[in-house]
Amino acid sequence: MIEKIRIGTRGSKLALWQANHIKELLQKADVECEIIIIETKGDKILDVSIAKIGSKGVFTEEIEEKLKQGYIDIAVHSAKDMQSVLPEGFELIAFTEREIPNDVLVSEKESISLNDKNIIVGTSSTRRVAMLKHLYPHIKTVPVRGNLQTRIAKMKAGDCDALLLAYAGMYRMGYSELIRTQLSLNDFIPAVGQGSVAIECHQSLSEELKNLIKNAVSHSDTEILLQCERAFLRKLEGGCSIPVFGLATLSHDELTMEGGIVSLDGSQIVRKKLVSHKSDAEVLGTDLAKEVLNAGGDVILKDIKSQLNQQKKP
Repeated sequence: MIEKIRIGTRGSKLALWQANHIKELLQKADVECEIIIIETKGDKILDVSIAKIGSKGVFTEEIEEKLKQGYIDIAVHSAKDMQSVLPEGFELIAFTEREIPNDVLVSEKESISLNDKNIIVGTSSTRRVAMLKHLYPHIKTVPVRGNLQTRIAKMKAGDCDALLLAYAGMYRMGYSELIRTQLSLNDFIPAVGQGSVAIECHQSLSEELKNLIKNAVSHSDTEILLQCERAFLRKLEGGCSIPVFGLATLSHDELTMEGGIVSLDGSQIVRKKLVSHKSDAEVLGTDLAKEVLNAGGDVILKDIKSQLNQQKKP
């Protein structure tokens, strides 16, 4: 008999929205839930970039420790925040239906455009910075970290003219009126997993509970997409600070995966696309990563890791 599922989450408003969304889905399956807030390293250290903190587990390490201890049963994360390889003993058991995956330009200035001269765009994402340098080299970027409300407040205070963010967070937090442009997926392919919520557990969780959660929460098509994207990310060894991008799409039984890698200065980019049957999701993601690496992505990746290691040195 399952009495209550304890849901671990970060404490930001967006993280709590995600946790409550999972709670509602589980309650529809007649399961009682409790939400437990856990502060992570990524929440505590806001004055330096994620790349300098370290890309592995910045937003998950403390939560995973609570999972291992049995203090919580499941953890709720933005799927895009999950490292490519989970620590031993952990697994992702469900992915919610994906929201619109696009990046968006956010500003109080209604007519602002990425084509404008002399604008400053705030973002904490190495992928977004690198893509802006590649597509819009005239734009100056500044690091803006913190939760969504903090970032918007910094923009309003004059730290930047606009922010580059995920549509999903803006929509879920009720800030759609600040979205000026939804960036085209032809130009800006998002981070792997963007728009979906992932459920993580420790292997000690019972199979009964895993299956109950999966049946109540997981969206079958999104699960296929994320299997493909995460296989791509895993082969590329991508973390939060590596500017890798990837998006899978499904049309009936046909699965398309497009992704690549861009150098930190935006000068080099490798981007590939493959199509297969949806039953080959992980193979397709892995094969696409191999194509990207063989087309010069391996050299870009090696250079990125070298530069990031230099940044971490005191």
